[in-house]
Amino acid sequence: MMAVSSACKDGSKLAMDNGKYVRYTPEQVEALERLYHECPKPSSLRRQQLIRECPILSNIEPKQIKVWFQNRRCREKQRKESSRLQAVNRKLTAMNKLLMEENDRLQKQQATLATTDTSCESVVTSGQRHLTPQHPPRDASPAGLLSIAEETLAEFLSKATGTAVEWVQMPGMKPGPDSIGIVAISHGCPGVAARACGLVGLEPARVAEILKDRLSWFRDCRTVDVLNVMSTGNGGTIELLYMQLYAPTTLAPGRDFWLLRYTSLLEDGSLVVCERSLNNTQNGPAMPPVQHFVRADMLPSGYLIRPCEGGGSIIHIVDHMVLEPWSVPEVLRPLYESSMLLAQRTTMAALRHLRQISQEISQPSVTGWGRRPAALRALSQRLSKGFNEAVNGFADDGWSMLESDGIDDVTLLVNSSPSKLLGVNLGYNNGFPSISSSVLCAKASMLLQNVPPVILLRFLREHRSEWADSSIDAYSAATIKAGPCSLPGARAGGFGGQVILPLAHTIEHEEFMEVIKLENMGYYRDDMTIPGDIFLLQLCSGVDEHAVGTSAELVFAPIDASFSDDAPILPSGFRIIPLDSSTDGASPNRTLDLASALDVGTTANKASGDNSGHSGSTKSVMTIAFQFAFEVHLQDNIATMARQYVRSIIASVQRVSLALSPSRFGSHNAFNLPPGTPEAQTLARWICNSYRFYLGVELLKCEGSESILKSLWHHSDAVLCCSLKALPVFTFANQAGLDMLETTLVALQDITLEKIFDDNGKKTLCSEFPQIMQQGFMCIQGGICLSSMGRPISYERAVAWKVLNEEESAHCICFMFINWSFV
Repeated sequence: MMAVSSACKDGSKLAMDNGKYVRYTPEQVEALERLYHECPKPSSLRRQQLIRECPILSNIEPKQIKVWFQNRRCREKQRKESSRLQAVNRKLTAMNKLLMEENDRLQKQQATLATTDTSCESVVTSGQRHLTPQHPPRDASPAGLLSIAEETLAEFLSKATGTAVEWVQMPGMKPGPDSIGIVAISHGCPGVAARACGLVGLEPARVAEILKDRLSWFRDCRTVDVLNVMSTGNGGTIELLYMQLYAPTTLAPGRDFWLLRYTSLLEDGSLVVCERSLNNTQNGPAMPPVQHFVRADMLPSGYLIRPCEGGGSIIHIVDHMVLEPWSVPEVLRPLYESSMLLAQRTTMAALRHLRQISQEISQPSVTGWGRRPAALRALSQRLSKGFNEAVNGFADDGWSMLESDGIDDVTLLVNSSPSKLLGVNLGYNNGFPSISSSVLCAKASMLLQNVPPVILLRFLREHRSEWADSSIDAYSAATIKAGPCSLPGARAGGFGGQVILPLAHTIEHEEFMEVIKLENMGYYRDDMTIPGDIFLLQLCSGVDEHAVGTSAELVFAPIDASFSDDAPILPSGFRIIPLDSSTDGASPNRTLDLASALDVGTTANKASGDNSGHSGSTKSVMTIAFQFAFEVHLQDNIATMARQYVRSIIASVQRVSLALSPSRFGSHNAFNLPPGTPEAQTLARWICNSYRFYLGVELLKCEGSESILKSLWHHSDAVLCCSLKALPVFTFANQAGLDMLETTLVALQDITLEKIFDDNGKKTLCSEFPQIMQQGFMCIQGGICLSSMGRPISYERAVAWKVLNEEESAHCICFMFINWSFV
């Protein structure tokens, strides 16, 4: 043991042979290292093979080689752990420095509020020389632009690290070594403003390069044109920019900015990129108004990037804008008056993108479906940009509006530009061009009351069959394939099933991409339906129930099974943006019982007043946009179909929203426990009583119906109930059951009992099922079952029993999988 411990500790090249130390030669170590890099943990046969193949190892026993590999793995583990701890220590040191600076800034802010002192000196600019003259020119000359730039720099730094703006912590954001950083929003200043501080593992120059490329990370940005560039005498750069932002909804115009951007290096080595609008400068450079855009004002904003000891950067981000809320309907003005929304869509988006790039550089890998992270990011950008283009429908993108049918709830636009359908190439799929030559977009916006965006979006994602038409999905899939496609007919047979295949996600899981497989659908070809599966590429964001006031998006596009990078993408989907900043107390898991209310329709009558939580009303605006490729001669038919389809989706969303609304359950809304409805409490009691009746022992040890439900929900074994139908589906599961099946309470109801068993399990179930109905219970030997994602799960044993209701008739079958684990 001494030899092993010593070798592991100091890395000496020694082996143990009958109690004696033997020193390896450099040639022997080199041979062993080669094998280690090929296989760090070789089997006994592989070690013996190595001795036979390498004559220089012939004098070493297999046991000695085994010990060498043990020691080598030990040293590698220690090295990695040491590197990890050093990285954590550097991160904590930098975070501590950041928090101390933030504490110093807050103390200054408190002192400023307590006195009449209006000074807003920054901790960064303190001691810096000021280059701005007392009466600087403010015109289009180089000297005038430099004076504007220096003034912008000073004002930006006073916001980033000084007290020029009163910052308050963003609700729901807690700083820490694993958090995105320190995020704050403004209080009582003109316009909307947000500020973030964080650590990223990239050098300052690389950070500045990424942030200046807004199109790569800012999803709301349509275009950035650099119109002029000039160098300054102090080594900085001044740029004149014109930037356009998409409108988030069909009910508002886009925003544009006429900006000066100043990049400079401070005396302490910090890199600064700051910006401001040139709207109000006298005799300065001007930009005429642009049709369909409202000129917004960017107050001094930007990025302060400071090198971090040991590598990486500490970054301060400030976004401060006046978005001219007067230009939109009054109900939408909160979208343009919310600093929280600005923080989430702009400020935090920048910081998240930097962290994502940093992780990809430090841990290069190939992710979903053989694609590298950069390729997946490009796909997500295409989805997001395509959806924004559809929502906005700008004429210079080729869109033109069709006449209304007399009802203005749905707007139709047509785009016949050659580049619209296929993006970068007109021919694909073995060289055959698509026959579709135009794109029609049907879009609408609607106001929602008392339904949290997170809950509604999760329902739309997990219950596609509640709102989508399978025949139109089949038509959309056919239009991206080579060859003619016909108009969709009536829905036949509905959905065969929806399988969600994870593809990629961001660090904090605030956005993820997946492939949706719609099984047993059909492609329309020459008035024939060819059976097959349909695939959708889907981007989902804003489904974190812990985020406050987050907008939620579900964007998808049909893809060919080949899924090539340059395949055509016509995104459609939903965007839901909250119109107030109140915190919703409801858990997204509440949709279990609400989903069943869509079919039963009587849940509202059974709810009691025991539920409590957030009782204030919430408003949000939902934007819907669907795109269809078509042949020109079918335009009128496709327009009629699109109008009807979007109107049916609006009706479905209204129905779902009503079911999900807390008001449906009385004045007291939000449940205390995910499955915490009276129905779930009753079911929990039936499950436990039936278990005791048939097996003679208690399933749980608790008192009171609420205690039974809570104990059952947190039971370590997976408990699942399925219906007594010809094709049994799951209707309830505790937390362990949801974890085992890798699903949610809503999606659980789409999983049939036979889907989770392998062939042997299905045979056993079919042969023993009558025993459950006659005897009341059955013990099942250990085996393998499958999660909803197709992952194999082993279980030690399982018990199935009949659940009796108050009238002692069978209500469902309950399964309990004991000591389960993923294989």
